[in-house]
Amino acid sequence: MRAAMAAPGAPMRKKGSEMRFGFIAHPTSVPLKRYVKMLDLVQRNSEDFQSGYSRELWSHNNLVPFMNFDRIVSATGAEASGHLRYLPLTAQEMLRDPKASLIRVVEGARSLAADGADLVGLGGFTSIVGRHGIEVANASPVPVTSGNSLTAYAAYRALAQVMEWMRLRPADHRVAIIGYPGSIALAIARLLLEDGVELDLVHRPGAKAEDLLEHLPERWRNKVRLSGEIASFYAETRFFVAATSAGGVIDAHRLQPGSIVIDVALPRDVEESAAAKREDILIIDGGCVTASDQVRIGGESLNLTIKQQLNACLAETLILALEQRAEIYSIGRILETDKVLAIGEIAERHGFMPDPLASYGRRISPTHVASFRRYHCRHQAGRDEAAPQTPSVQRRSQDHYDTAQRFRRHINPYLADFLQNLHCDHVFAKAQGVVLTDTQGQEYLDFVAGYGCLNLGHNPPAVVSALQRFLAEEQPNFVQYVSFPKQTALLAERLCTRVGGAMERVFFSNSGTEAIEAALKLARASSPHHQIVHVENSYHGKTLGALSVTGREKHQRPFRPLLPGALAVPFGDLAALEHCFATDAIAAFIVEPILGEGGVHVPPEGYLRGVRALCDRYGVLLILDEVQTGMGRTGRFLASQWDDVHADILCLSKSLSGGLMPIGATLCSANIWDRAYGSSDRFLAHSSTFGGGNMAATAGLAALDALVDGQIMDQAFTVGENLRLRLQEATAEFPFIGEIRGKGMMLAVAFAADFSGAVSAGAHEFATRLPGDWHMTWRFLPDQVRDNLLEAMRRFEGSLGEMFCMRFVTKLAQDHNILTFLTANSNTVIRLQPPLTLTQAQADRFVEAFRAVCVDMSTFLN
Repeated sequence: MRAAMAAPGAPMRKKGSEMRFGFIAHPTSVPLKRYVKMLDLVQRNSEDFQSGYSRELWSHNNLVPFMNFDRIVSATGAEASGHLRYLPLTAQEMLRDPKASLIRVVEGARSLAADGADLVGLGGFTSIVGRHGIEVANASPVPVTSGNSLTAYAAYRALAQVMEWMRLRPADHRVAIIGYPGSIALAIARLLLEDGVELDLVHRPGAKAEDLLEHLPERWRNKVRLSGEIASFYAETRFFVAATSAGGVIDAHRLQPGSIVIDVALPRDVEESAAAKREDILIIDGGCVTASDQVRIGGESLNLTIKQQLNACLAETLILALEQRAEIYSIGRILETDKVLAIGEIAERHGFMPDPLASYGRRISPTHVASFRRYHCRHQAGRDEAAPQTPSVQRRSQDHYDTAQRFRRHINPYLADFLQNLHCDHVFAKAQGVVLTDTQGQEYLDFVAGYGCLNLGHNPPAVVSALQRFLAEEQPNFVQYVSFPKQTALLAERLCTRVGGAMERVFFSNSGTEAIEAALKLARASSPHHQIVHVENSYHGKTLGALSVTGREKHQRPFRPLLPGALAVPFGDLAALEHCFATDAIAAFIVEPILGEGGVHVPPEGYLRGVRALCDRYGVLLILDEVQTGMGRTGRFLASQWDDVHADILCLSKSLSGGLMPIGATLCSANIWDRAYGSSDRFLAHSSTFGGGNMAATAGLAALDALVDGQIMDQAFTVGENLRLRLQEATAEFPFIGEIRGKGMMLAVAFAADFSGAVSAGAHEFATRLPGDWHMTWRFLPDQVRDNLLEAMRRFEGSLGEMFCMRFVTKLAQDHNILTFLTANSNTVIRLQPPLTLTQAQADRFVEAFRAVCVDMSTFLN
C-alpha cells in the first residue's frame, strides 16, 4: 500500500485552503441506474441548449457527473468542497467482470485526483472490487477511503437506537448479521460482541468455520453461531443486520412477527415489495446519516438541499475533508473498531447524525418503533407503552439567419425551436443525388430523402431535362378541363401497364394524402357499404379522410370527431381482419405493404396474400397505400409485387415525379370506376384544379423511364439489404439498439433505451433525502393529482427514450454530416430512406458513422 493508515490520533492533514474530495458512487438498482442515465441525458441537453453542440459533450464518459458540493460548512464551521460522480454499473454488472470494473474505478479515482480532489471516496460495490479497495488505494495518486467505517457506525447506532426506543437490553437479544465476514458486517459484529451481544453470523455457503472465526478474538467465539444459510435463524432471531454485496438475501415472508432488520445492503437485502405486505416487521435503512440544520451544503434555497439520509460512505469522505485529513481511513476487510467509533463521534461533532431513522426512505417515528416491543416482551403485551424520549454557436451566413427568422415568424415557430434544439436547423443551397450542401458549403449525406420523395436522388438529371424541355417548348400545363392533356393521358396509360392487374383508370392529384382521399371516396361510391377498415399504427395522411384511417391517436386527437365508419385492426393479424369482415358490412380495407411512419414494420410472411384472399371472400375492396413503398423503394416497383398481390385500388405519390413536382395517383379498374362515377351526374363528382397537369405528368413519365430496366431497383435492394445486415452486425453489442428492420432501401433503427422507473426512482430519492416528510405529502395528495403525476412520470420517461433517439439524429448530422430523422408515429425509430442511388461506399460510411455514435452514446448500455 502506498501510504500507511494514520492512527485516529495522528491524522495526515492537508495544510492551507479547504480540502476538496471526490466520490465514486454507483447505481444500486436498475431504476436508479436509469435515473442517473436520465440525469446525465438531461444535464448534457441542458449544457447543449446553453452553450451549443460539441462532440466532447456528447462522448463516452467513464464516470457520470452527478453533483458538485461547491461549499460545505459543518456545525463546527469547518469547510470543504467536492464532487460526486457515478460509475454507471450496478453491483451485478461489476460482479460479471470484476477486473474491468476495477480498471474503471482506478481510472475514476485518477480522474477525480486530476480534477483537484485531495481525497477519493468509494461508494457501494466500488469499495469491494480490488480486495476491498486495497488495489484502488495502491493505484490512486491521492488517498482513498471506502466509507465503510462510518457506514458500520451508522448501522450500529441505528440498532442501538431501536433497542433504546423499545427499552430492550441489547445483551438479552441475539442479533443475526448477514454478509459476514465482509468489512461492514465484521466491524458491526466486533462492536456488538464488545457490548456483550450474542450473534448469528451468516456467511457464504461452503466457507470453513475455522477460516471465518479467525477474524474474531478467541474470547468471543463461544458467543457466535455460524451458518451458510440464513434460513437457520428465521425461527429464533428477530433482530438482523444485513450487509451483503449481492442484495435480496432475506425472505421477508419468513421473518417472525416483530422482526427488525437494519438493512445496510445496496441493493437492499429485503425487497420493498415483499416487506410492504407485512405490517408486523420493520425494515430500517442502515448505513445512513442526516445533516443537522447547522450544516450547510451548497447554496440552499427554501431549505431544499440534499441533507437527509446521506449514504455514510459518502459522508465519511466528506467529514474527512472537513477535518482536513487526506488519509486512507477505511480500506480492506478489517476495520478497527476504535476508528469506527472515532469517525462516528467526529461525524456527530460536525452535525451528521445517524437519526432520524427511515424505512425505504420514509421517516419512521420513535413511537412506531417502540410499538414493536410487544413482540419481544410478551408478558407486557397488555400494558400501555410509554413513548420513547428523544453552445458554442457556429457562425452562419446572413442568408441562413434571415431564412430562419422568416420561417419562425411566418411558418411555424414551434417547429423552428424543435429543429434548433436538434441542431437540424440547416439551410441548404444545393442538392444533387444523395448529397445536400448548406449555405456554408458543408456537404451532407441525405438519408431522409424527403420522407421517400427522392427515390432517384435530388434533382435527377433525366427528370430535370424533361422539365426543362417542357418549359423551353412552352407546352401547356393546366388544360385538363378544356382539352385532353397529352402527357397526363400518357402517364395514366404507362402506370396502368406498369402496375398490371385490372388497372385501367387513374385519378391524378397533388400528394399522397389526396391520393388516399380519392381512394376512400372511390371505395364508398362504388360499394353499397361505407365502413373502411384500417390497421393500428398506420399512417395515410393528415387530411380529414386520410386521418380517419390513420391508426395513431396522437394525430387524430385534435381533429375529432373524424369521419364515421373507420374501424381498426392489428397489423399482420389475419384472424382479426376476418372477424371484422364477418361481423360488419365493409366497403374497403386500406393497408400499407410495410408500415412506413408506423416504424417500418414488415408484415409476417404471406400476410398480403392472406389479405387478398379475405377481401375476395367477403367482397371487400383492397386499397394498397404504396405512397411510400412504391416506385422501387423495396427493390420492386411496388412492395406488393413481392407477394404477387394486386390491389383493387392503388395509391402512389412521393417519388412518382422524381421528387420535383407535387403529384399523386389513384388507380383502379374500369368496373370500380364505372360503379362510382359512370354517369352524367357523377363523372366529375371528384376533381382537382391542379391534379392532372401536364408538367407534373412530364416529370412522372421521366421517373418511370428511369426505372424501366430495373437496374436502380436492383441496386437499391442489394445495397439496402447489405446496409441492414452490416448495421445489425455493427450495433449488436449495444443493447439500446432494439432492432434494424425493413426491406430494400426502406429501413429503420428502432431504439430500446429504457428509462422506465427513472422518474419514480428519482422522486423517491429526493423525497427521502430532502428535509421534511415528502413521502407523507405524497400519500395525502388527492387521488386525481397522484394519478396525473404518475401518468406524467410515465410519459416523461417515454420522452427520455425519444430524447436519446433524437441525440443520434443530432450527432449523425453534427459529427458525421449525415441527415436522418424520426418516423411520424414513433419518436424512438430513426428512418433510413436514402435515394435508391445510394452507393455501397456511402452505405459503408453510414455504418461506420452510426457505430461511432453508438460508442459515444454508450455511457449507459441500458
